[in-house]
Amino acid sequence: MTQETTAPNADKVTAFRENVISKLTYSIGKDPEHASDHDWFEAVALATRDRMIDQWMDRTRQGYREGKKRVYYLSLEFLIGRLLTDSLSNLGLLDVAREALAGVDVDFDHIRVLEPDAALGNGGLGRLAACFMESMATLGVAAHGYGIRYDHGLFRQAIVDGWQHEQTETWLNFGNPWEFERPEVSYLIGFGGSVAAMPSDGSSSDQPKHFWHWAEGVRAIAYDTPVVGWRGASVNTLRLWRARAEADFHLERFNAGDHIGAVAEEARAESISRVLYPADSTEAGQELRLRQEYFFVAASLQDLIRRHLDQRGTLLNLPEFAAIQLNDTHPAIAVAELMRLLVDVHDIPWRKAWELTVGTLSYTNHTLLPEALETWPVGLMERLLPRHMQIIYLINAQHLDALRERGIHDVNLLRSVSLIEEGHGRRVRMGNLAFLGSHCVNGVSALHTGLMRETVFTDLHSLYPKRISNKTNGITFRRWLYQANPQLTRLLVDHVGEELLDSPETLLRQLEPCADQPDFRARFAAQRLGNKQLLARMIQDRLGISVDPNALFDVHVKRIHEYKRQLLNLLHTVALYQAIRSDPGGHWVPRVKIFAGKAAASYHTAKLIIKLTNDIARTINDDPTVRGLLKVVFLPNYNVSLAERIIPAADLSEQISTAGLEASGTSNMKFALNGALTIGTLDGANVEMCEQIGAEHMFIFGMTAEEVEARKQANEYNAEATIIGSPRLNEVLMAIRNGAFSAEDPGRYTALIDGLKWHDTFMVCADFEAYWQAQLEVEACWRDADSWWRSAVLNTARTGWFSSDRTIREYAEEIWKVL
Repeated sequence: MTQETTAPNADKVTAFRENVISKLTYSIGKDPEHASDHDWFEAVALATRDRMIDQWMDRTRQGYREGKKRVYYLSLEFLIGRLLTDSLSNLGLLDVAREALAGVDVDFDHIRVLEPDAALGNGGLGRLAACFMESMATLGVAAHGYGIRYDHGLFRQAIVDGWQHEQTETWLNFGNPWEFERPEVSYLIGFGGSVAAMPSDGSSSDQPKHFWHWAEGVRAIAYDTPVVGWRGASVNTLRLWRARAEADFHLERFNAGDHIGAVAEEARAESISRVLYPADSTEAGQELRLRQEYFFVAASLQDLIRRHLDQRGTLLNLPEFAAIQLNDTHPAIAVAELMRLLVDVHDIPWRKAWELTVGTLSYTNHTLLPEALETWPVGLMERLLPRHMQIIYLINAQHLDALRERGIHDVNLLRSVSLIEEGHGRRVRMGNLAFLGSHCVNGVSALHTGLMRETVFTDLHSLYPKRISNKTNGITFRRWLYQANPQLTRLLVDHVGEELLDSPETLLRQLEPCADQPDFRARFAAQRLGNKQLLARMIQDRLGISVDPNALFDVHVKRIHEYKRQLLNLLHTVALYQAIRSDPGGHWVPRVKIFAGKAAASYHTAKLIIKLTNDIARTINDDPTVRGLLKVVFLPNYNVSLAERIIPAADLSEQISTAGLEASGTSNMKFALNGALTIGTLDGANVEMCEQIGAEHMFIFGMTAEEVEARKQANEYNAEATIIGSPRLNEVLMAIRNGAFSAEDPGRYTALIDGLKWHDTFMVCADFEAYWQAQLEVEACWRDADSWWRSAVLNTARTGWFSSDRTIREYAEEIWKVL
């Protein structure tokens, strides 16, 4: 979407073109006559980066000059996607760049897609962090994002014979034109070893001095990426850490013939920043994950403390000028590490150090799933981070002693709020550590926050009733409307005005009267059809599957996980397939079921669901009796760029997680913003979407979170009676179980289906009939075009509240105290 209503200024176009050619010549070393497409992309990226630098420097100087409080956002993921169009758009240079390149016969839209997606994240957690970084720059919040510069990220998903195969993600093969390497910004990070305590020197603190003699050192090297806000309002820094060995290459060992041993230490150190989420099914995998988390936390805390001391000279005012946000439990070791730095390195008394730590840190919880609230074996922590384990023990002892002094002696409660889990193998509870070490703990939707108080943190909440607050997630409209859907953006600007681009939170509501205007609804439908045609061409090109853009595009794209219930959607797909075959003359709504998402490498059930999706797709797509009324598509390697193509083309958004398990969701907001109608449970932010959009413009079904919890408490997981009571469901399950979609391996899905029958953990069978009925409502609404497109327009008009600018404003005012 352009920001300009007239042709770009000719002088700006000429200047930008000259800058690009200069970069091509002097930075890349290519003659324009012989430059490749990728050379042109890199030259444009470097020219764009140049336009950020002055503003970046100015804002940095201004922050120092004005003494602004800084926000430090610690996240293991930043799913930033492609940056070229995003940065040009935010700088107001998108049309300038397009015209500048046209003057040298280069197609901007051709070269922009050559940019690889930065492999720095996996799903909603990482994409949220990216949206937050952009919103902080837009709102003028002085902020640093801190994470890891992964060489390969998660993995590139390939589908071979229907199965997921993990391939190396090579996003850095051609370098990264957006980043600045900072070899002078380097910190040594320790692992292992032992701790020695020296007697007190008689100072006022009267605490022994501890020295951690680590056995291994790893060096963290900084790489900075500027993040520009809307209209170039401000530019913040995303600082990512790359791991390097402390010692140099062992030349003597190499020359002695030990070629592998000479680089072993280097390889061990560099493995820390090699891959996102290494499989933790082995002890070595668990250790590498913990090493990753401590590595980036330790480097980030040293960096921000160095910056603070340079400006303030003391750490006793740290909470006044620094706010550290922990994005989930991955950076929770920051509680112990900050205490170690304050007490052991900077000689601050324990009580004061704890006050500073709690005053500076805050923690965002993203899940109610117990397995996602990280815990680490005590033995691993003692071996890898011995000083931190001592600190955690001391924090825990003082915490429990303080509770006993308050008259709390309930053994079960004390056991629940302890930092150490004493069950089958003692483990450190990182969620409890993050909660106790933070002054504010927030959930990411109203429902999720309420459930946090009632479930995973119920006892801690009873002890600290004011600590938990809610900050419902949001998305940046610059990425998910202006950039992803320029056709819809042009339509909205035509009716609301150019000012919509600056204030979508409030001005989108002005579209509501347009929902009752037939001409506007027709134009709204037309832009959707255009996006569907683009997606249909992509599906044809990538998969060789022909889909009808006039069909209902039913989209389920997200990480593959049992609680997100892709399996429920597949059961409906099979039931619909069987119904069409049984009644070929029926009045069926043509439908394209679109799936995408990655399964964790060690998550067998999720990978089996991907295989089932592809088996069902092959069977249905090859069946001539269906006559194209139903198509099923699984698009491999789901990432930000693919989402930008899929979301504007979606008619129906599948948000069908088991109620009470999805913290918030953000894809639900992206789909609604682009006018897709939601079919979903009352889970996560779907609840607030109902409040904002109106439940009558969504398709809500299934059990509530309270009903799901009641079943769990009653241990009602056996679905046999439900299956008997639903002939449709029974027929679907038997077809899958008996090999109707896997003739070459009839028993492939036996365990999967039997698991549903005897232990329906995620209430797939329990919600099936309600889901089927909701899908019938979808078809009835689709047939009534006026009703469908009226609801579609209202979804877009009423989604303004879900802006990440609103979310960040709430963080900034209520938690960080920076606005």
